[in-house]
Amino acid sequence: MTFSIPRGRLLVPASLCFLLVLTFSAAAQATIQYSVLLDHPERHLFHVTMTIPNVAGEVAVRVPAWNALYQVRDFSSHVQQVEAFADSQKLFVEKLDKQTWRVKGTGTIKISYATYWDEAGPFASQLNSEHAFINPAMILMYVAERRAEAVRLAMPDVPAGWLAAGAIIQLMESMGGARMFSGNAESYDALVDAPIEAGKFEMFPLSGIKPQIWVVIHGDNWSKKQVEEDLGRICKYELKLMEGAPFERYMFILHIGKGAGSGGMEHANSTAIGTYSDEYLPSVAAHEFFHLWNVKRIRPASLEPVDDSKEQYTRVLWFAEGVTNTYGSYTLVRSGIWSKEQFYADLSEQITELEGRPANRWQSAEQSSLDAWLEKYPLYNQPEFSVSYYTKGQVLGDLLDILIRDRTGNGKSLDDVMRSLNMNFAKQGKTYRDSLDVRLTAERITDSSFEEFFRKYVAGTDSFPYQEILTLAGLALRTVERRRPTLGFSMEHEPNGRFVVSKVDSESSAAQAGLRAGDAIVNWNGGEVPRRVNRWLQEQKAGDLLKLRIRREEKEITIEFRLGEIKETLYVVGEDAHAGEKARHIREGILRGETSASAVR
Repeated sequence: MTFSIPRGRLLVPASLCFLLVLTFSAAAQATIQYSVLLDHPERHLFHVTMTIPNVAGEVAVRVPAWNALYQVRDFSSHVQQVEAFADSQKLFVEKLDKQTWRVKGTGTIKISYATYWDEAGPFASQLNSEHAFINPAMILMYVAERRAEAVRLAMPDVPAGWLAAGAIIQLMESMGGARMFSGNAESYDALVDAPIEAGKFEMFPLSGIKPQIWVVIHGDNWSKKQVEEDLGRICKYELKLMEGAPFERYMFILHIGKGAGSGGMEHANSTAIGTYSDEYLPSVAAHEFFHLWNVKRIRPASLEPVDDSKEQYTRVLWFAEGVTNTYGSYTLVRSGIWSKEQFYADLSEQITELEGRPANRWQSAEQSSLDAWLEKYPLYNQPEFSVSYYTKGQVLGDLLDILIRDRTGNGKSLDDVMRSLNMNFAKQGKTYRDSLDVRLTAERITDSSFEEFFRKYVAGTDSFPYQEILTLAGLALRTVERRRPTLGFSMEHEPNGRFVVSKVDSESSAAQAGLRAGDAIVNWNGGEVPRRVNRWLQEQKAGDLLKLRIRREEKEITIEFRLGEIKETLYVVGEDAHAGEKARHIREGILRGETSASAVR
């Protein structure tokens, strides 16, 4: 639905009340307040005023060094024009380090500044003439020793015709017609875990789901019917799986279309997702919605309390992210969005990716988790230097599930482990001790030891016993050798929408033609860069000509070369036609998300 804004009265429409997490009356308890202006959005500057009461002598404010990604991105580099006032008196502002400022004064102090953001995607913030997307941690300073206090955010005079939506936002309109979107949170951490979308967007609830789930979409490459159907299936299944919702209201903030960025970012009561088309939405949404439990509430001790001033290390992203990937694939097949053949194909792809990386021989799932902070470096992401905790964790999740089902005759599953962690940790307000409590929970569920499994395959780098474990689920793994065309270079899709060459194979025809790392690709064979390059490559053959228009040092040049060829090993998962009854029960249990009422032993 599209919302029109009546003028000239106090307005809290019923259709927008879902946006409120904490009631507006809580404002009286809010101590630190923020005002965010979106005037002149074409300048990409958020103008922020932070009001800090009860200052005794001096106060230091800080901008987080990281948020959303496990990367130190120094959001303070976007900040300019920091000023401070006590009443009408201007105060001296002293910068202490790259992310901290100190102001001396007493009573109520106001700090104002501007911060520049124009980066698309769920991991950034953006302000332009079309919309604003705010990850609050990227634009809001905080007082370190007071971050647990209640806070209030106000967005006065949002551009005409725009709305604002987010987990803590509601609309107030004065008798004079001035509009203000505002909201309250119990702490700074709660505030920055609630992204905000402002602009002209479509907003609608998912039908037949309680508690209420709303969808906000900015973009154009989507079908409302398809989005409603896919998100509805995903949410209904995962809510049933985890035996109820941990929220009162939830919101999907979706950016769909060209320039929308890519990926998804989980939050306590919402998620932000960027994708080129609604075709790719289900895979991201199934993962992000499951984060409601795994990582947002089933919380590892190593990530608490949050320290956003420097790197915060954990060894359990293989579970927090990788096993969430496991449940993304489970959700898609169990809800009927995927066929079982698509599920097998996805698992095959993960195993092929994992086994195709030489680093898999020496980097464990736990070390991959610990090294997440190196992902911003292109070299680290190369196959010789790292494996993904997403990939390795997803495969571990599948293998662990099969073992649990086998040991209990399909009477218990990984689902029971997740529900147990939710009950014994999340609902009790406790964190779990990383891999240790995951293992101990699996052991309690099965009344058997998983010490060797975790020692060899989670903390260690022993080769996964695919055949041995997959056989227990009536599945077979075979390898296929194939030759395929290759580009001879890799590239990254930057938040601003550009595709930039990140590495060029020194022996490739691309290198011989003069392509370099850092080249920005302007067009590809006279058109746009393919959104799914691997799919494009599948339609080509070695020796085909590729013509790139690239920008280098403010100049545009054309580079032509022919596609190379590589030989690779594919791992293919399929059903074992000779599987026994117990294995078939386990296979069907995984596909349907069921366990046997009378276990087959």
